[in-house]
Amino acid sequence: MLPPAERLREISGEPLGWLLWSKMSAQIVIVTSALRRGTPHVVAAAAMALVVGLMSTPPRLAAQSGSTASDFPCDVRTSERVVAVGDIHGAYDRFAAILRAANLIDMRERWIGNKAVLVQTGDVVDRGPDSRKALDLIRKLEKDAPRAGGRVYALLGNHELSRLVDDWRYVSAGEFEAFKNGDSNDLRDRALAVFSAEAEKQAKAAGKPFDPDAYRQNFLKQIPLGYLEMRQAFGPMGDYGKWVRARPAVARINGILFLHGGISSTVAPMGCEGINAAVRKDLAAAPVPLEQVPMLFSASDTGPLWYRGLASEPEATLAPTLDSILMQMRARAIVIGHTTVLPGRILPRLGGRIIQIDSGMVAGEFYPGGVASALELQGDKATAIYVDRREPLEVPALKAAPVAAVAP
Repeated sequence: MLPPAERLREISGEPLGWLLWSKMSAQIVIVTSALRRGTPHVVAAAAMALVVGLMSTPPRLAAQSGSTASDFPCDVRTSERVVAVGDIHGAYDRFAAILRAANLIDMRERWIGNKAVLVQTGDVVDRGPDSRKALDLIRKLEKDAPRAGGRVYALLGNHELSRLVDDWRYVSAGEFEAFKNGDSNDLRDRALAVFSAEAEKQAKAAGKPFDPDAYRQNFLKQIPLGYLEMRQAFGPMGDYGKWVRARPAVARINGILFLHGGISSTVAPMGCEGINAAVRKDLAAAPVPLEQVPMLFSASDTGPLWYRGLASEPEATLAPTLDSILMQMRARAIVIGHTTVLPGRILPRLGGRIIQIDSGMVAGEFYPGGVASALELQGDKATAIYVDRREPLEVPALKAAPVAAVAP
């Protein structure tokens, strides 16, 4: 994975580069909505505004900007088992299989986990083809589990953030396909007509030739069916966009911290609530102008979504820093995804004070040897769950008391 500064490159020399890496995602949604309504004058006005960048700032979500510390899962207590699943990356079938192996769902994907707690540490999207199905399953379980006394905490990953800030480089063809519907061809044709006419007008104004056939071929190549629908769905007012923007970055359950990337020494003083509040602020602002993305707390190399030090730093040098991080985060251990362990397995470090759970679920060309896995925690016992077996883990950290735990 490229570091944040290198992730944010623009496509140059292509007629639609400005569209794919636009700083104006909300305007694309407006154009898409106008095309659906079939109102030519609205379409033309919206397209022109998109081209010249005159549309207003995207709407903010009041529920997010008004969030308080009590909204965040930073002091969850349970005597039931806690099951954590790492990066999914569109591997829906493997995700469902590991949930079944963990006795959380049945063959019809109904919640059977009773009062168990499921934590998913982000990166549901990108790479694999079935991220929409995986998102839909998580959202379904979020609603179903509480009816049996269970809970589901779906956390934010760096790839969900990337989706919101218009970094679409890792979106797979299957993900676009999942948003295609019976109107997609007509919608794309309408978009092509609008953008082609505007491009031709600009070319003539600049005294340059315009080839409509070449423009059409490039447009169809860069805008697959389902692209516009997916863009709208993850926009500030889209169904998936609203859901992703409401995700916390960090959860603390029974004194165990769960998150996607890791906690750096620079971020630890903020605590669980402070980190979640800072990330929520970024999410409420997204999308932002491209040049501002590196300045987001959530996009930082040392932030909770991207930091890899807990997984990559040698244990001998990490140990002293980790003691301080745990104390400031009021935790006894940290469970992380993001940094893949290959061949696929769950890996405790430093006596289980760090547990890596990204086992490369999507596998294939992305993570050869990757497998689906889940970490089960109950009391002072930890178990690695794979589709075909369970393995007990040595995690002495679970026997330690949480630091400065707050009474419920």
